[in-house]
Amino acid sequence: MTGRTVLVLLAVGLASCSPEAHSRPEPATRLAATLVSPTDITLEWTGAEPGAAGRIVEFATEPGGRYTILQFVPPGQTTYTHPDLIPETPFYYRVRPYYGPASRAVEVTLPEGPFNGAAQQRDHTWAEPRTVPGGAVATRSVRDGGAAPTELRATVMHANGIRFTWTDHARDEEGFLLEVKPREAADFSVAAVLDPDINSFGLITLPQEKKAAFRVRAFAYGRPSNVAHQTTGPEPSPT
Repeated sequence: MTGRTVLVLLAVGLASCSPEAHSRPEPATRLAATLVSPTDITLEWTGAEPGAAGRIVEFATEPGGRYTILQFVPPGQTTYTHPDLIPETPFYYRVRPYYGPASRAVEVTLPEGPFNGAAQQRDHTWAEPRTVPGGAVATRSVRDGGAAPTELRATVMHANGIRFTWTDHARDEEGFLLEVKPREAADFSVAAVLDPDINSFGLITLPQEKKAAFRVRAFAYGRPSNVAHQTTGPEPSPT
């Protein structure tokens, strides 16, 4: 990741606790959670998810509770450590694959200037996620490469702000991912998670994103792994 807390503008689903859930086939991804210190938990998973664009690592603090996204990880990653947790607290984890095609990338170079107090006082209503009329031809499934967003445009709004617009071709997306690849980064990472049908969104960039590539992905979730559980230990004694 780039050091950004992923901006999630999409309701995260609840874990299924219905009797029907127990009759389903075993998930493709098997997850295990290990308490590696009193307040650190390491996750490891196995299993193939053919065609997945990546996986989402999530946690909750009660069975069947609302899950919070920890990180979007590439398909080849199989471990994640959740550090510095609240002592003596239960944690529940799952990993979900996500699928869907990405738009072509656009390169953006921003002018010099920090995001300071003066910049924060500006009108940022342009950054609100919205559906722009005429920006959708939603006829394809996210499992189809033809559902990739097209006509992605990046408009520089100020030294640290970019407004993105695109044409939505997906009829069954569960949302969109705005992805960023700073010039020195090895790959794209997720900067924001947006609701279905959104085709306009503004991003306030990080300092390392002054020169970066951006793309948008229509996505849908795959079947989650099993839920792995650990309870943290007592707070470590100061040394």
